[in-house]
Amino acid sequence: MEKKKMKDKKLLVKVIIAVVVLLIGAVYYYVKLPACNIHSAGFWKFLLFLIFIGTLLHLLSKMKKKNFSFSQTGISYIGDKAVFKSAKWGAILFGVVLLIYIIGSILSSPIVNAGKYQRLMPVEEREFQADIAEVDYTTIPLLDKDSATILGERKMGSMIDMVSQFEVDNEYTQINYNGRPVRVTPLRYASLIKWITNQSNGIPAYLLMDMTTQDTQIIKLDQPIRYSKSEHFNRNLYRHLRFHYPTYIFDDQIFFEINEEGTPYWVCPVKKFNIGLFGGQTVGKVVLCNAVTGECTAYDVEDVPTWVDKVYSAERLVQLYDYYGMLKNGYFNSILGQRGCVQTTNGYNYLALDDDVWVYTGVTSVNGDQSNVGFVLMNQRTMETRFYTVEGAIEDSAMSSAQGQVQHLNYNATFPLLVNIASEPTYIMALKDAAGLVKMYAMVNVQKYQIVATGDTVKECERNYRELLRTNGIESQPGTSGGASVTGTVESYASVVMEGNTHFYLSLDGVEDIFDFDMTKEDLLGIIRIEAGDTITIYYEDTGSTLKTVTAFEP
Repeated sequence: MEKKKMKDKKLLVKVIIAVVVLLIGAVYYYVKLPACNIHSAGFWKFLLFLIFIGTLLHLLSKMKKKNFSFSQTGISYIGDKAVFKSAKWGAILFGVVLLIYIIGSILSSPIVNAGKYQRLMPVEEREFQADIAEVDYTTIPLLDKDSATILGERKMGSMIDMVSQFEVDNEYTQINYNGRPVRVTPLRYASLIKWITNQSNGIPAYLLMDMTTQDTQIIKLDQPIRYSKSEHFNRNLYRHLRFHYPTYIFDDQIFFEINEEGTPYWVCPVKKFNIGLFGGQTVGKVVLCNAVTGECTAYDVEDVPTWVDKVYSAERLVQLYDYYGMLKNGYFNSILGQRGCVQTTNGYNYLALDDDVWVYTGVTSVNGDQSNVGFVLMNQRTMETRFYTVEGAIEDSAMSSAQGQVQHLNYNATFPLLVNIASEPTYIMALKDAAGLVKMYAMVNVQKYQIVATGDTVKECERNYRELLRTNGIESQPGTSGGASVTGTVESYASVVMEGNTHFYLSLDGVEDIFDFDMTKEDLLGIIRIEAGDTITIYYEDTGSTLKTVTAFEP
């Protein structure tokens, strides 16, 4: 009878330990949300945590009160090696799991898989002038995230009905929306108290910013956002995703986007590990979560809808290209000899191209010189990567040159974009004051970075830049290099004064476009002699809009 009681007591202790471990594990899982997947480092940490807790509780259950010594200096445990021996299997299991994790990490690293890492990103070499058309200013996103944040906070401050309860989230995702580069970001609850008082009604709006005009709108929704990063409990985005997809390993960056109808979504990339347990991370699937309804749909990465712009984060793409450039001749060569090694420069920007968002960054050698060997464009939806051989100054040098032109104003340059002006690779950047507001624009020739032009507007900056190109013998015939032309009969014309400058607008018979002659350019002044019915050849910039900026003409 005594033996049976002892046996029942031991069984009860084991059941209690198992229940406590399960309860602690459930709390840990609810808070930390590890993926149930062997490729997840969080899964192995969760497993180690459970083994540790189970072993600790087993150890405590074996200890007897008489073996504890209490004194003024603290509590100590005396003897009874059998107690520690009983926990050896837990310690062994903990050590085995930890060893698997460590070995898996080493075998997944670039140290032993340099060749595999180097081949993760296919890179295609392309021609700059063939791929990059003459600059279209309607697709040049010159508003960076810092400036967008300032504009967003100012816009939110004007919304009296919402500013006391909500604040602007720091997402500011750059996307293409109906053919234009914009940044979008949701609102979030201003505090835990504000969440308690507002969570039943959800988040009522998001911000949309045009990156070319800096126009900022608060888009109020018919149905509020109920699933977001600022929610708590089961409506928290991460918890909502984990309960729907317990085995998916979601990327660290989840993006806020809107589709072409303006419906808000969370774009949630799912990690794919191509090398060992934890190495060679790319994206294998994408989950689209409707921010309003919480409805989730998983796609293979190649089947993602085309309105989605962000699948790969810029940081991930830059890392993959660095693997490609640094590991061509093995891991140890990338550290020691560095023969043939190239790397990305210390910044990046975004470019709208082919209705996608591409990450732009320069490529330079690892020896610390101040020149680029080329640049790359990396598609954030497909991971398509294009390399262009364009030798010249690195972005930091171009930024310094631009700031030098306005050093008396103490403006700071944003990280530049590379554009095509008159078939010349050109850096274009915004110049901001101490308050972070865009005040001017600058253009710097990549190969001759002493050629620097500035202007209060992008068009004025470009006029000054083209004039410098002509002065330096680079653009010999005004406006004809890399631009478009049309010959026709003058139908009508008119002059208008804009911002103190006279513009001459002209239309041709049978041509829908309107041609803008800027009268501040001396070589265009002859247009005032033209009469209706005259035949004329006009050279202009084809920006894709109806209004064409004239660069030259022939009567």
